[in-house]
Amino acid sequence: MLMDACQTNMKSTPILQISGESGGGQLLRSSLSLSLVTGRPFRMTNIRGKRPKPGLMRQHLTCVKAAAEVCDASVDGAELGSVELVFCPGKIVGGDYSFAIGSGGSTTLVLQTLLPALLHAEVSSTVRIEGGTHNPMAPPFEFIEQCYLPVVQRMGVDASVKLERHGFMQAGGGAITAAISPIKKWEKLILTDRGDTVETFGRVLHAHLPGDIAKREIATASNLLGWADSHIELRYANDSTGPGNVLLLGARFANVCEISSGIAQQGKSSEAVATGAAKGLRAYLASSAPVGAHLADQLLLPMALAGGGVFHTLSITDHTRTNIALIEQFLPVKFIVEELEPGVKQIRCGLIPPPSITPPRLHAAGAGSCRA
Repeated sequence: MLMDACQTNMKSTPILQISGESGGGQLLRSSLSLSLVTGRPFRMTNIRGKRPKPGLMRQHLTCVKAAAEVCDASVDGAELGSVELVFCPGKIVGGDYSFAIGSGGSTTLVLQTLLPALLHAEVSSTVRIEGGTHNPMAPPFEFIEQCYLPVVQRMGVDASVKLERHGFMQAGGGAITAAISPIKKWEKLILTDRGDTVETFGRVLHAHLPGDIAKREIATASNLLGWADSHIELRYANDSTGPGNVLLLGARFANVCEISSGIAQQGKSSEAVATGAAKGLRAYLASSAPVGAHLADQLLLPMALAGGGVFHTLSITDHTRTNIALIEQFLPVKFIVEELEPGVKQIRCGLIPPPSITPPRLHAAGAGSCRA
């Protein structure tokens, strides 16, 4: 059994019990973010229980240690392979931070874990994270920069990101930096319309691999989307430590941007990489919903922190449902999901109690004490 990680020196705060069996790393990352901003401690058991390799991997462990560092948390179970974790947050402290995953694990997912907390610090922060910048099953750097941040910036967030060096699986070695200022006031999210079309675009990032891989991806994606081959830019990312390749296909509108990506992996043909990315963008363009499935997952927490809002999306994934249930455990909000028409869902968030009652203040200035 884990030792008690939460020591009590003030009025105790009940610890939240969370089962990680049905969720992956996202459930852990969201729990960390929510714990930081609310001051609510949690115990997660059976972490990534249904994954082929359960427990904490390097990327998840970096998230835990980084979250603990920015708030001087008490933690038990923070080690590779651990299937149980107790996390008791302290005071969020802004400043200059640097974290290294030690593998090709996703730097963008570590950043998204820390961002909600550092927005509620008393001073500005800079964060540098080393690892993978373009990974399977994680948002690539460009998605954070062009899709996620512009939306939350309209909600009052003052944050920017910079790609310092590309990093691909398995070697890693990439780096991103972020500048984050304390949020002054959250604005509710209203995103129900894409707005006018601005542009479509494509890019292949290619490093230390045969050139025909990129050419085949460009030809396949262009054919599926009805684009000229010249519409997709080929950019060499030879600053990376190891080999890698990613295809980014995007559409920018007045109110939102969507990027569908394909990551080259061993045993996966160039044509398969390009087809997956192109079909993803084509499905998005065939719908009227402004928010893609991946962005929908990422907007739930900011929308809840703002005390409400609404957006339209294409589909509701298992990740989205799991994230909604988790947020409702930490914050006094309720999500309502409705189908507006085939292929378009509405996600609305509101406060509990009603919005006329002032919600509890988010945890920022002091630590909530707890006992596990």
